[in-house]
Amino acid sequence: MNSGIIIINKPVGITSHDVVDRLRKITGIRKIGHTGTLDPLATGVLILLIGPATKLSQKFIGLDKTYQAKIKLGYTSNTDDREGEIKEVNLKIRPSLPEVKLALKKFIGEISQIPPMFSAKKIKGKKLYQLARQGKAIEVPGKQVVIYNIDLEKYQYPDLEIKVTCSSGTFIRALARDIGQALGTGAYLSGLVRLAVGDYLLGQAVELNELTNDNWQDFLIN
Repeated sequence: MNSGIIIINKPVGITSHDVVDRLRKITGIRKIGHTGTLDPLATGVLILLIGPATKLSQKFIGLDKTYQAKIKLGYTSNTDDREGEIKEVNLKIRPSLPEVKLALKKFIGEISQIPPMFSAKKIKGKKLYQLARQGKAIEVPGKQVVIYNIDLEKYQYPDLEIKVTCSSGTFIRALARDIGQALGTGAYLSGLVRLAVGDYLLGQAVELNELTNDNWQDFLIN
C-alpha cells in the first residue's frame, strides 16, 4: 500500500512545498503533505506523509523539535535570517563567553516569543509576510513556546552556534533575534539544520536527490 511517511533531509534553497511537489512527481501520488515547514535557508528533517497517512498530520505537527542553529552577532535582518535586509548594529560590543552563556540561560523554559514579521503566521486572517511586504506596521502578539534546552556548541565572535530542543511552533529565527537583543549586539539566523522531529532523526533521513520512481517505496515507513 502506498501509504506511510518518508523522512527527507531537506536541501537548502528550496521550500518545504517544493519538496512535496518533487515527491508528487517521483511517486505519481497527489495526496502528499509535510508536517512542519522548514524555511528555504534551513536543511534537515522534513517528514512527508503519503496517501492515507496524511490523516495523521496532527500527530506529527505537535512533536518537539531539535535544531542546530548558526547565529551572526552584530547585525539585524528584517526577516531575522540571512535572506533579509542586513543592517549593522553594533560591532563594538563583543560579548564574552560567560556573557553569552548567561544570556542563553534566560531563554530556557516557557517564554513568550514574537514571530518574525516575514513568516506565515496569521494575524486577523492575513499572513505576516503579506503585511510586511505592504509596509504595514502591526503589533504582533507574543506566543508561548517552550525551550527545553540550549547547548552552546561554538562561539567565536561574531559567530555563535547552538543546539536547541524546543516545543512545536518555536521560531528559531526569532530566538536568534532575541538572543542578539539580550546581548545588545543584534543578531540574525545564518544557518539552520533540523536534527530531529520527536523521535525521527536526521540519521534516518534520505537525500531528496536519491529518490527515484523505482526506489522511493524502499524508504517508506508504515
